[in-house]
Amino acid sequence: MKIITINDYLKNTYGEKIYRLSLQSGCTCPNRDGTKGTGGCTFCSEGGSGEFASHIAPLEIQIEEAKKVIRNKTGARKFIAYFQSYTNTYGDPERLRGLYMEAAGREDIAILSIATRPDSISERMYEVLRELNDIKPVWVEMGLQTINDETAERFNRCYRTEEFLEAYRKLKGIDVKVIAHVILGLPGETEEDMIGTMRFLSSLDPQLDGIKIHLLQLLRGTVMGEEYLKDPYPLMSLEEYGDLLIKCLKLLPEGTVVHRFTGDGPKKLLIGPGWCADKKRVLNYLRRRIAEA
Repeated sequence: MKIITINDYLKNTYGEKIYRLSLQSGCTCPNRDGTKGTGGCTFCSEGGSGEFASHIAPLEIQIEEAKKVIRNKTGARKFIAYFQSYTNTYGDPERLRGLYMEAAGREDIAILSIATRPDSISERMYEVLRELNDIKPVWVEMGLQTINDETAERFNRCYRTEEFLEAYRKLKGIDVKVIAHVILGLPGETEEDMIGTMRFLSSLDPQLDGIKIHLLQLLRGTVMGEEYLKDPYPLMSLEEYGDLLIKCLKLLPEGTVVHRFTGDGPKKLLIGPGWCADKKRVLNYLRRRIAEA
């Protein structure tokens, strides 16, 4: 099976490897501040999705600190400004415009990647995103996780799938690339449910640009993790996850960029599955399975 990984895409498009800089915009989340809910999604830890992001500081300092870490290991010259934690279109659009314009104006930043929720993009933010996209390519990453609204209600997503679809169409209408996040293994989800989410994403028109597929990782300090400790249930083995991942990848339309096969949460917080802590082994196994499929 042949897929396009994010590394393939970046090398083919820019002629070199480009690395992500995990940054913070200073935004919170409507699912934490009481606007939509409190506590966030139940699988999400206090740091949002950005446990590895730099501490909040002026953007230039954040970028230089993040670059320093990467340059200790690579000779990277170009980077993705990845605004990762919480909901990065949720706030004063003019403040965010200034922040993102600062990133877009840097020669060493090739792409802006902005993680958000589909229910948290105002009309003014759509204008800002379109303006930014005229300067540097903009990717908007949206955490769908599942199209099953009953599952989403259980993990406190606090928006319905139709809101994802509405935001998706608006973003594609301003020529912004959209990356969807999906979690495999959510409590109560059957294989049919997970395949259904992939079928939905594969049928989008215009076509989805990219996807991040995550294994459910249960973390200490999260509602879902604590629920699991009180009432454990079977978690997928590496082999089961590999089987399901292959089925999901086969559904993707040609040209979809796969940004991630699984996630790697902080080991100090990990409850399970234990096998996902060995990132190198997991990725080697999944790459082998994909090559053989």
